[in-house]
Amino acid sequence: MSDSDPTKRVGPAGKDLGDYRSILSGTSQNIAGLAIAGVAQFVANVLISRTLGESSFGVVTVLTQAMFVLSFATRFGMDMAVLRDVAIDAGESRYGRIRMHVGRATWIALGVSSGIALLMVVFSGAFLDLFSVNEEFRPGMAAAAAVALPGLALTNVWLSATRGLKIMRYTLYLFWAGQPILWIVFMLGLWLFEQSARMAVLAYSLSWLVVALPSWWFWRKESRGWEREPLQRGAMAALLRYAGPRAPAALFTQLLFWTDLFVLTRYASQAEIGVYSAALRSGQVLLLLLTSVALMFSPFVADLHNRGETQRLDGLYKTLTRWTLVATMPVFLLLAIAPSGVLEIFGAEFAGGETALLILILGQFINVATGSVGFVLIMVGRTGWDLVVQGGSLAMNLGLAFWLAPRYGMEGAAIANAATFAASKWWRLALVRRYVGIWPYDRQYLRLVGPTVIGGAVMWFVHWVVTTGFLVDLILTGLVGTAAFALAYLAFGLAPAERRELAALMARLRSRGELG
Repeated sequence: MSDSDPTKRVGPAGKDLGDYRSILSGTSQNIAGLAIAGVAQFVANVLISRTLGESSFGVVTVLTQAMFVLSFATRFGMDMAVLRDVAIDAGESRYGRIRMHVGRATWIALGVSSGIALLMVVFSGAFLDLFSVNEEFRPGMAAAAAVALPGLALTNVWLSATRGLKIMRYTLYLFWAGQPILWIVFMLGLWLFEQSARMAVLAYSLSWLVVALPSWWFWRKESRGWEREPLQRGAMAALLRYAGPRAPAALFTQLLFWTDLFVLTRYASQAEIGVYSAALRSGQVLLLLLTSVALMFSPFVADLHNRGETQRLDGLYKTLTRWTLVATMPVFLLLAIAPSGVLEIFGAEFAGGETALLILILGQFINVATGSVGFVLIMVGRTGWDLVVQGGSLAMNLGLAFWLAPRYGMEGAAIANAATFAASKWWRLALVRRYVGIWPYDRQYLRLVGPTVIGGAVMWFVHWVVTTGFLVDLILTGLVGTAAFALAYLAFGLAPAERRELAALMARLRSRGELG
């Protein structure tokens, strides 16, 4: 029997399967949002690259990602603190304390983010110097970027609060779908007045300000029936103890995705930076499903760990990590087999990032294969260790990037990125195993080898045969290879418990006459 058999691990089967179904329900709600987000972000990137050129694309990518990364510090850890506190209090039916926790966290995040935004405007020259932004892009750029910070902070605190209640749909509506679409709409509107990189950055910032309003409304809708209870003595100190290490750790976490790009800006041309930005964006597609699962899994981690149900948590972690890897594998294979075709979507001049993309996806594959290990460490309260890991990883990334980027350009930056992600994730795995007693792997992972080989071979063959253009190549290679992988997985990749559940589902559908 598999260690991760959801029907046999602990307690009544219905109780365990209820956890899986709740997480899968929330994650499945994200599928549409993820698709919309992926398409919308991709469209935004292609619009910028094809309308403004690779130099402007590099500037926009650097500054918008700098704001997204900086927002993890300006939230001051309040988003994760709120998610954890709401999940724990809701699990123990202590609803009266939740509104006060969220209210305090909101004011802290708003104050810190607004203060940092103001400093960015005052010291705009020094800020833009950090990213080697050319003079032609500088006028008004810092202010256009800074506007994003309060919106990012408020949106993430309120959406984290609703996720603490194990409600995912609001994150789907606003974080995944709403903001990327608004970015495109605002960008096209602002370009009617001035077609520039500055307007693209301002559109990004305005999109976050706008989605903050419905984020607040949805949180108010879910919590307005609860009475406000005064915070217990020491609650504020406990909040700050948890969030204090989390604020810099969150910043370091996000910097790991982009530090090598920021370092590369000092050694490469604007065109090369644009190409590497496209490679980074393409490689990070692998993380969309992992992020979705992690966001839904997080409140379960906080709740189950608080109640001491480690065995149940271990089963969830094993199964969800394997499912995430299975669902991501076809995307990884397509990126590995047709990297130049993927990059050509941004424009013919972006195909030069093929080698960098191949290196980057190795690091992101390890990221996916280790599952939500970072969220586990945070949700069980080990924010101090999380800070140590992230600080050490950032130092490693900076050291490797400054060593390799001047010598090997974007390929050197990509090596720094991939090596750092591998080291960081394995370090956190060791900590989670030591302090929480759970581990994502069991023998069921061996079942993925056959489907992966078959799917990869089919993709390679289709890619080799099709010669009618990169778009046709990508579509046919992706569709046929994914179908082959899926059929092989259904044939001999399913774990025994999964096969039983699938057979039961098919039997229920036949009994209802939904299948022929």
